[in-house]
Amino acid sequence: MESINRNHPLRRLFAGLVENAFCTEIGICDPELTAYLADLLVDFTSMDSLIELEEAGGKRLEQVAARLIVRSGDHPATDQERDRTVYRHIGDFTLFWAGVYPEQLKRVSHRPTDVLLDYVSQGKRSYAIVSELAGASELAGERAAPTSSLFRHLSDDFEDCLYGLGQVRRCWELRRTQGGGSGGDLIV
Repeated sequence: MESINRNHPLRRLFAGLVENAFCTEIGICDPELTAYLADLLVDFTSMDSLIELEEAGGKRLEQVAARLIVRSGDHPATDQERDRTVYRHIGDFTLFWAGVYPEQLKRVSHRPTDVLLDYVSQGKRSYAIVSELAGASELAGERAAPTSSLFRHLSDDFEDCLYGLGQVRRCWELRRTQGGGSGGDLIV
């Protein structure tokens, strides 16, 4: 997948929408968190990332994350790096889908409430594990970016992040219906 550069209008759009939703509507004004979430939205504008949900069907979330890693060519050098990468993908995947497109989760399950709760619990758990693994690497002198505190924040405030991403979606849909650009056609 080709990376979208830092100055791309889509990246700036998401950064502004995330900052607005989180700072003004939710009251979470954390630049590291909002930058991470804007990057997450940009990353998921790729069709490769979106296809994963349909391919996943009834498969467990861990299998989806493992396939994401293999597909991206990311082959961590250590077991700890592999685990950190897998759990980060699970957290990102669950946060994106449960926050931005929760109605799509209902399509892949006969028990829509259970699948949303499973995404929330798996996302929180995954980010908590990443924060511990990132913390261990920071203590070992490795330079881990993003920080363990960011992943702890994502785990502890997962539901707030879901709500905030839902607000971001409502804002881009509102922009599109009011003629403020093609914010609803975000897949590249």
